[in-house]
Amino acid sequence: MIDGKTQLLGVIGYPIAHSLSPVMHNAALAHLGANYVYLPFAIHPEALEPAIQGFAAIGVRGFSVTIPHKQAILPYLTEVSEVAQAIGAVNTVWRTETGWSGTNTDVVGFLAPLQAIAHDWSQTQAVVLGCGGAARAVVAGCAQLGCQSIMVIGRDAAKLAVFHASWQNSDLGDRLLVDTWEQLPNRLVEANLLVNTTPVGMHPQTDASPLTVAEIAQLPSNSIVYDLIYTPNPTQLLKLAAERGLMAIDGLEMLVQQGSAALQIWLQQEVPVDVMRQALRQALGFSD
Repeated sequence: MIDGKTQLLGVIGYPIAHSLSPVMHNAALAHLGANYVYLPFAIHPEALEPAIQGFAAIGVRGFSVTIPHKQAILPYLTEVSEVAQAIGAVNTVWRTETGWSGTNTDVVGFLAPLQAIAHDWSQTQAVVLGCGGAARAVVAGCAQLGCQSIMVIGRDAAKLAVFHASWQNSDLGDRLLVDTWEQLPNRLVEANLLVNTTPVGMHPQTDASPLTVAEIAQLPSNSIVYDLIYTPNPTQLLKLAAERGLMAIDGLEMLVQQGSAALQIWLQQEVPVDVMRQALRQALGFSD
């Protein structure tokens, strides 16, 4: 029941209509009986600053951050957690007495399904498609797993150079490499873990895949293909991977785990992870 005391949470992105975060968070809030509502806000990149000011003016308690704002949000925060500083991207923001604070729960979410697999990650060569905010969390996660090497592939050589330089003070050393999309075929043949952080395959490009059938065929037979996109489910990339007989992981569990971590920050209490997961599965039409 929404009333005069209902507090606002939400998610900002552009586009945002595809987001299932409201389904997940509102299910948890209802289960807890918490007087909050979680709303999607389509914020154009040029409108980010006035939007953040507006959120403060109307008393928004906190919000999630997705493409394309995870790095752009940083200048508007008065405090950024160490993990978010290391990654250089924020996905969770909350209001304090001094302004907005931010952190990144994407690493926790990204690692959850991988840590459930019995695997020797020290022999893994990871290839990450894209060099945006989500890719930064993936690189940090792969480093935490102990991957042997992490290759980031992007279409813009200048952006790749900036991405690579930003990790110079980390302990990744020469384990982190970058290369342009033209070199992707040469990198796929040794990729034990392929992670898509690009929006290719997301609404409205639901029939698109960042890799072709021929490129998928170049992956080793023991490769794991992980697409951070969770809707459509499966994505075209994961369909191709499954047809090849590769292990395919979608972004659903990452969404659940990063979302539950964010909700704990906003509410300062334990949250029902199973309720959040089930709400998403129902929204996606999964049968249990």
